[in-house]
Amino acid sequence: MARVLLVEDDDAIRTSLSKSLTAAGHVVTALATGAEAVAKAARDRPEVVLLDLGLPDLDGRDVLAMVRSVSDVPVIVATARDDDASVVKLLDAGADDYVIKPFSSAQIDARIRAVLRRLGNDQQNEVVNLGSLEIDPRSREVTVDGKSVDLTRKEFDLLLALSRRPGAVVSKRELLAEVWGLPWGGGDRTVDVHLSWLRRKLGETAAEPRFLHSVRGVGVKLAAPESS
Repeated sequence: MARVLLVEDDDAIRTSLSKSLTAAGHVVTALATGAEAVAKAARDRPEVVLLDLGLPDLDGRDVLAMVRSVSDVPVIVATARDDDASVVKLLDAGADDYVIKPFSSAQIDARIRAVLRRLGNDQQNEVVNLGSLEIDPRSREVTVDGKSVDLTRKEFDLLLALSRRPGAVVSKRELLAEVWGLPWGGGDRTVDVHLSWLRRKLGETAAEPRFLHSVRGVGVKLAAPESS
């Protein structure tokens, strides 16, 4: 089903999970170190990376950052910490999903299929045009007034989520669920910070909006200037 890069230093877990995922139809490359994983992700372009944070040579968070710097491949992080702050940091750092230890191979397989479905849906989206704002989901490129706008992964994901419902007010809880995978909420500040960064790059402010319009106590909407 997918080319999976498994990064896990525990021999028993790596072997067991590799066998289970292979039996589920995936093509698995299993590695034990972060350095190998970064090189493999850049060279072979896997479809999904399953990354354990406790690696012997590099901190798993650093490996996540390195992988994200060379590839947009979906990354599922395995972590023992399930508090909101830790999860938000991982997702903001570029993780697409996470699993809490201990986990089953069936859960991992389901997570892999879920991130691939989301990726497939994104790739099917057509270019979105809102006035002088153009969003291309396939190339993940954004232009304003014909000029390219350099967005981070999460900034683009946030803009894309809003563009799917142009003119509609989207709550912060909905954005946390869709962009950060946090359906229970609790991270409003994360949304606010990313909206602030996004506004600056789109050439606007909260006081003088152009495309992004906040509705106090409700959420935010993306609209062309003439239809806002």
